[in-house]
Formats: sequence, structure tokens, C-alpha cells
Amino acid sequence: MQFRTVSAVFAFPLALAHAAAVHAAPACGAAPSGELRAEHVAAVQPSRSEPGLYEGPMWIKDALYFSDFSFAPGFPSRIRKLALDGTVSTVVEDSGSNGLAVDAHGDIVAATHKYKALSRYALADGKRTTLAADYKGQVFDSPNDVAIARDGTIYFTDPDFQKAAAPGGQPVTGVYRVATDGKVTLVDGTRPNPNGVSLSPAGDVLYVNAGDGFLRAYPIVNGVPERGRDIVKGLDVPDGMAVDCHGNIYVSEHPARRVRVFSPQGKELATIRVDANVTNAAFGGADGKTLFLTGAGAIWRIRLDVTGSPY
Repeated sequence: MQFRTVSAVFAFPLALAHAAAVHAAPACGAAPSGELRAEHVAAVQPSRSEPGLYEGPMWIKDALYFSDFSFAPGFPSRIRKLALDGTVSTVVEDSGSNGLAVDAHGDIVAATHKYKALSRYALADGKRTTLAADYKGQVFDSPNDVAIARDGTIYFTDPDFQKAAAPGGQPVTGVYRVATDGKVTLVDGTRPNPNGVSLSPAGDVLYVNAGDGFLRAYPIVNGVPERGRDIVKGLDVPDGMAVDCHGNIYVSEHPARRVRVFSPQGKELATIRVDANVTNAAFGGADGKTLFLTGAGAIWRIRLDVTGSPY
């Protein structure tokens, strides 16, 4: 969830050269504080009859893209688009996707449980290509969330939530790094069901939460994550994350129906509440200052004074 920011403090990440269309501003703005509540986006209605989740919100140019998947066998998923004018359409009908990100070409990088791989979907025609198919000769469990560094390096989490979507898998639930030459390495294979993944504005820290309830920060030195340290403990089933232009981390807590905002040091700053289970967060809107949240049958939004990661 590396982002392009309107702040002059941080350089724009190359990987997001075609990402959010935001207006320049002289300062980052004030981070949220206290108790807040997000509102429903009424235009987004369920497109399936069976239960499921919205996931992987991502802002590109003038629209929010998100995964819409069900709990039916195989966890079928499609990528939908919410435009600024409120219209909703389907971009990729059978994406098999969860978390989404946008690359330097403006195309979608997707964690695809259907293929047990990391995939790219061309925004122009929806054509899929594989970015990472396996690690040590075995497919992944259930790729879940994605972050792209400014040099094009990709990080993704691989829990086992949708492992039954296809045969095979890994012996551990892991956090992976995909280098620009396509080489896949395991960043951390010790955590139960790693989930949300984000990068700091400077790209020098990788943040990952997991089923252990910890938000862990991994310093990145010479492009490689080092041993992490826990900066927040006791999270309630954490899910996807976003990062604002100050470097604050917005962590969705699935059953708690909230997103909590933490400083890079782990200090709690704010709580944003919703009325259903929440899965992920992304900044977007015409000026980049609307935080969109996805969850169980709903998308929410809340206006803030800061910009942040478009996925």
C-alpha cells in the first residue's frame, strides 16, 4: 500500500506514477483523532445472492476498484469499479482476486486465490498475466494483500483463508517479496495467517499484521526487509491496512467493525467505526482525502484532512 502523497516531504513512488489523481497541497494536513464514523456508499449494492466480502479497495485516477468475492466453492471473485459519478461496473468478471494494488503502468496487481499466485490484470482489457506462481516449486496458499515499493518490488501476504480455492499450498503461512527480476523470497514464515501489508511513505519500513494480533514493522535496508519488531499488540483479527502521508497506519479490525489509526511508533490516534465487519482501507477521491473502507456487503467512506495510500 505504498502511496503517492500531496506532501512535499515525500517523493512520489515510481510504482504509483499512474495511481491516484490528487491535487497538490502545501502540507500533509492533520491526522485524524478521536472517535469517528464512516458512512455507507449507497451506490454499491451486492452483486451476488450468496454471502461474501468486498476486499482490496484501490483508487486509480477517478475511480475506486475493489474485489467482490463470495464464500461459494472456489471463492469466486470479480473486480468492480465505483466511479466518481456513483456508477458501478464490473471490470474483470472472473478475477479470483482479493487484495489489489496498482503498478507503474497503471495496471492492477492482484493477490489471486483462484490461481494461488500473484497476478497482473491489464486495466485496458482485463487480460491476466502471472507475476509470481510459486515458491520452491509449490503454489501459494491464498494470496491476500499486496504492497508495491517505489522500485517495483512487490510484497504480499499468503494466509490460508481461501486455500481451498485450488489444490496445493505452502507448509507455512508467509509474507513474500517478489524482486523486480521475478525472484520470490520468504520474508517471514513464522506468523499465523499474515494479512494486511503496507509500506511507509519513504519505503523504508514494511508493515504486516497477522492472526497473532500484532502489527509488526520490518526495517528495509538496501531493499531487503530485516527482522521485524512489534509496534502494536492486541489487535482484534486485523485485516487490510492503509498509510497516510504522515506515515500513520490505518488497521482494519474485522469483527470489531472498526479501523484504528496508529502512529509509526504504535501510538493509537483515532478510531473509525462502521456497522459491519470491515476488511480493508484505501485513500482516494478527487483530492485524495477520502478514506474508503470495504467489508461485509458494504463500502464506506469518510472525509479526512490527509491524503494517503491509494491501496
